[in-house]
Order: sequence, then structure tokens, then C-alpha cells
Amino acid sequence: MAERDMHPQYSASPPYVAPPQTNGLAIASLVLSLLGLVGVLPLLGTILGLIFGYSAKSQIAQSRGTQGGAGLAQAGIVIGWVTLGLYALVACLVLVFGLAIPGGLASCALCTNLESFLQGY
Repeated sequence: MAERDMHPQYSASPPYVAPPQTNGLAIASLVLSLLGLVGVLPLLGTILGLIFGYSAKSQIAQSRGTQGGAGLAQAGIVIGWVTLGLYALVACLVLVFGLAIPGGLASCALCTNLESFLQGY
């Protein structure tokens, strides 16, 4: 028997490739945008979430595959813009209803009834 027949053949396994690290700004973007959405950091969290999200997307693109988290950054950006839009809508509604009613919200009968109802609690 030949010597090579006595030793089992081993196949070469592919080298271990570490998964890309998640970009920290992408995580911060998502967290801050969510905090802005739920009202913990209303405007500051939303704006910082947008800034960090765009910065993270840029860093991830420049990393050439060594950083991950593009989905987290995109989610932070989307949530940030939606939250900013909701805040703008609320601000417009307050301005319209606050200025359109003579005497402001204090003279609104519905507002007065709601306020007296809520004071009972």
C-alpha cells in the first residue's frame, strides 16, 4: 500500500472572515430617532438622529464592507423624518386653531369643557 493511502485526505476549510462591525452612529441614529418619536427627546433626538443617520450611511459606504448597519441608519433617517413631519403638523395645527379662534384656545368651548373634565381627575 502506498503511504498516501494510509492518511485520510483533509479538505481545506475556507478562512474565517469576521462579520462587519455595526457602525455606532447607525445605532445612535435609530435610538435617538425613536426617543424623538416617543417624546423623550422631542426635537433634539430627532435632529441628532437624522444627522447621525446620514453620517453613518456615509461612513458605511466608505468602509468598503468592513462596517455594517446601513439598515439601522436608514431606519433612523426614516423615523427621524416622519417624526419631524409629525411635529411640523402639530405645530401648524396649534397655530391654525390657536389663531383662528377669537381669543385663542382659552375661548374655545370644547377646550373649556375638556379642561374642566380633566380637572376632575
